[in-house]
Amino acid sequence: MLKVGICGTSGAGKGYVCEKFKKYGAVHIDTDKVYREIAVPGSACLSEIKAFFGNEVINKDGTLNRVELSKKVFDSKNPAHLQILNKITHKHINKRVIELIEENEKKGKKIVLIDVPLMFESEFNKMCDVVICVTADYETKIQRIMKRDKITREKAEKRLRSQMPDDELRKLSDYEIVNDSKRDVTAQVSDLAKKLFKV
Repeated sequence: MLKVGICGTSGAGKGYVCEKFKKYGAVHIDTDKVYREIAVPGSACLSEIKAFFGNEVINKDGTLNRVELSKKVFDSKNPAHLQILNKITHKHINKRVIELIEENEKKGKKIVLIDVPLMFESEFNKMCDVVICVTADYETKIQRIMKRDKITREKAEKRLRSQMPDDELRKLSDYEIVNDSKRDVTAQVSDLAKKLFKV
């Protein structure tokens, strides 16, 4: 099985690119979705988050209060908070992703896309055969984040500043797909699919 890592900052449009790759038989594992599935009441992941960040990040029904957690992580004066959250979540996400890869391999799937926002920080690249970074210009990403998450420009910019910039991602990745209004994403995906998947 070919394991393809898909990375990029918030607002780059990794999910959109992954949808394009599905045409070639690729299975998409979205680690953000995995996180939502494992951070549930009674889970070890949620218990660890609560232990460090406090009861206020938990709703009355026991679910994760993502708004409050985001405030503690991104609005905090302590940059270590983001590192701590990532350390807690990455180990649980990693375990589940390995399970999903194995499940799909048993089903006979040949290509799996591992969509990870913090690919290199979390060392998910070590389980990938090849890594593709998805990039877009700064303003495009800011507008996408503001629209998607319904947050202010200031918060969107703060979020981007906390992530590895595109220049660094390009150096560490094997390939790049530019996802803005100027480049044809479908054509870029097609070219890479021919090269990687031999289609």
